[in-house]
Amino acid sequence: MHPLEFNDANFATEVEGSDIPVLVDFWAVWCGPCRMIAPIVEELAEEYQGKVKVGKLDVDNNQITAGKLGIRSIPTLFIFKNGKIVDQIVGAVPKKVITDKLNSHI
Repeated sequence: MHPLEFNDANFATEVEGSDIPVLVDFWAVWCGPCRMIAPIVEELAEEYQGKVKVGKLDVDNNQITAGKLGIRSIPTLFIFKNGKIVDQIVGAVPKKVITDKLNSHI
C-alpha cells in the first residue's frame, strides 16, 4: 500500500470529505527532509490501512491547496478528522512522534 496522491482537484473529496482520519504529507521533490521521511510515510500507509488514510501532496504542483492551508515549510504533516485539521507536525521527525499523534486521533 503506497501513500495516496492528493492534489488540488481531489483534496476536498479525499481529505476533507473522508470518514476516517487523514494524514497528509506536504512535500516537494527538491526537499531533502521530505525525502528523509518518505519511507516513514510509506510504512504508515501500510500500517494504518483501513484506520487512517495516508497521502502526499506535492506543494509545487498543488499551490492552491498548499496556499489555502498556509503551508510555509516542508515537510509539514497535517492530520485531518471530520474535514478539519486536528494536529500538525513540521519538519522531519522520528516515526514515533507521528504515530503517537495519529493514535490519539483514531
